[in-house]
Amino acid sequence: MQNDASITSGGDFEEREFQRPLSVSALNRLARETLERRFPLLWVSGEISNLTRAPSGHLYFTLKDENAQVRCTMWRNRAQLLPFRPENGMRVEARVLVSLYEVRGDFQLSVEGLRQAGQGNLFEAFLRLKEKLATEGLFDVAVKREVPRYPRRIGVVTSPAAAAWRDVLAALYRRAPQLEIVLYPAPVQGDGAGARLADALIAASRRAACDGIDLILLVRGGGSIEDLCAFNDEGLARAIRACAVPVISGVGHETDFTIADFVADVRAATPTGAAELASAGFHAAEARLAELERILAGAMQRQLHSHAQRLDRAALRLLHPRERLQQARERHERLAARLSAAMHRRLERLRARQEILRLRLTARRPDLRRDMERCARVASRLAQAREMHLRLRTDRLATLAAHLQHLAPQAVLTRGYSITRDAEGRILRSADDTVAGAQVSVELASGRLHAIVNSTEA
Repeated sequence: MQNDASITSGGDFEEREFQRPLSVSALNRLARETLERRFPLLWVSGEISNLTRAPSGHLYFTLKDENAQVRCTMWRNRAQLLPFRPENGMRVEARVLVSLYEVRGDFQLSVEGLRQAGQGNLFEAFLRLKEKLATEGLFDVAVKREVPRYPRRIGVVTSPAAAAWRDVLAALYRRAPQLEIVLYPAPVQGDGAGARLADALIAASRRAACDGIDLILLVRGGGSIEDLCAFNDEGLARAIRACAVPVISGVGHETDFTIADFVADVRAATPTGAAELASAGFHAAEARLAELERILAGAMQRQLHSHAQRLDRAALRLLHPRERLQQARERHERLAARLSAAMHRRLERLRARQEILRLRLTARRPDLRRDMERCARVASRLAQAREMHLRLRTDRLATLAAHLQHLAPQAVLTRGYSITRDAEGRILRSADDTVAGAQVSVELASGRLHAIVNSTEA
């Protein structure tokens, strides 16, 4: 907290001048700020141990070597971009920010990125391109398009010789055999594969309207980072984002991540998963139709029950006019009888209350003669008390007057004393209160003198 310490300059930790003891929270915060300010973003190599994957998606692990270890935290938004699955015992190089966890005071590293040791330049190029495209906004959720629920025709960009093509065909034939599929062939591996994939995707985008394509699958089977490097091509990433229709990326296995996965509108774990996402609406249509049939049948049944009840109530209200008149006559007679009984009960209650009030008034009628005698006695006692009180007060007043006359300043003056005041009317009690030449007035028992002081003597 800023009121725990006075900072004399904006420099290092040693330049802070502490005026009173710091709280633990303030100390930990100052330590964290100092670490983060003094250490730049840097690379640290080591072996992963004590790896924990939190339900929130964050990764917590220890990075160690032969002589030391340090705790590390990798937040979900960083962890989900990893192109591999970290495991205990794996040697990695981590791009970290040195920090301190204030709550427990633990020194730790905040991991911004991970690469497997030995993959070197290829992985670094992947990270640089990912960071560049993320800065440009190509990965933003806001720019991603919604996949059509019931596509009319699907385009597939892959190699016709790849197992991914066969997997997509098998999945779509099993789940939505009515779908038409258009293959846009391109190599998925080797020199120039990334550029040729981008060209195939651009061609599919241009022909989407005339071919009736409203969804494109970009697929390939699993492999190493070298095998998947064609899908980390910048030109392919920009072609995906510029595509006229939504793109589903299904590259590699579940743990494989490529630039194409991040740019695509939807990322599937595998080529089969991409086909399943594309046909999800058709696959769920049968269950949805059954559910709608059940809902419709229930609604019809409720409507029938409601109309039957309305019909029953209408039938009960349908009476002959003579019967309705008889019911009205009987109701009128019942109401008249209730009204007569209520009036009689009301009159009886009023009579009873009147009698009670009469008895109470009789019991509380005043006795004037007795009250007059009592008033006379009270008046006599009041007169006696007044006379006694006046006599006591008169005696007290005379005593106080005598004391006042004895203590009055005028009485003192009659014994030869006087009161001297200066020109402003202040009483002089000492010769030091005036000076020679000052005008003074002297009050006597009879009259007053005005004089000038010739000299003073202490």
